[in-house]
Amino acid sequence: MSVEEKLKALYDLQRVATEVDKIRTLRGELPLEVQDLEDEIEGLETRISNYENEVKALNDSINEKKNDIKESGVLIKKYEAQQSNVRNNREFDSLSKETEFQKLEIELSEKRIKEFTADLATKQGVIESSKQLLGERKGDLAAKKKELDDIVSETKNDEDKRIKKIGQIEDTIEERLLTAFKRIRSNAINGLAVVPVERDACGGCFNKIPPQRQLDIKSRKKIIVCEYCGRILVDNEIDQEKVED
Repeated sequence: MSVEEKLKALYDLQRVATEVDKIRTLRGELPLEVQDLEDEIEGLETRISNYENEVKALNDSINEKKNDIKESGVLIKKYEAQQSNVRNNREFDSLSKETEFQKLEIELSEKRIKEFTADLATKQGVIESSKQLLGERKGDLAAKKKELDDIVSETKNDEDKRIKKIGQIEDTIEERLLTAFKRIRSNAINGLAVVPVERDACGGCFNKIPPQRQLDIKSRKKIIVCEYCGRILVDNEIDQEKVED
């Protein structure tokens, strides 16, 4: 390919890529909104799952403390019954201490049950509010997805046609130039990597271009980039020579 043919191919690639950008712009922020909602839903589901595991652990702890209370009650009755058959004061005092210890164990278990129950109520409240929010977000996601799907279905044929065209053009461009084109395009806010000279200025950054440099661009003998923004420059007449779909 001659330099002129390379420039025409690059400009045509830019033109079709810009058309794809415009089609995708019609979707606006919907893809990002859908992604954000999906991330939020995943986070809520994880949060609910974690809290449900904590609720289960609290219920297990409450049941464990209730069992401890029952066991202490059985021991207290046992010690009290043994006190009727003691042989001396030392045995009586020993059984009394054991009885007192089990009563303290019961008080401690009851205190823990109250703490666990309060924590349980808090976590269950969080679960309920999170489930309610999860339901709302799933409704929002369904609506956003439908809206996005409707827009995509309306523009899919046009987008696919242009993406196919992009592939065909890229096949004609040498790898070095194509890599440069993609790099410039990815760094440009408006996605423009190839721009024409308009009113003696770069069509990308609008900085003035010296007359001699404009003549070099118009001659199409070499690939020239803007010294200010790094975009590939073409003369504005190339726009009239673009290949129609």
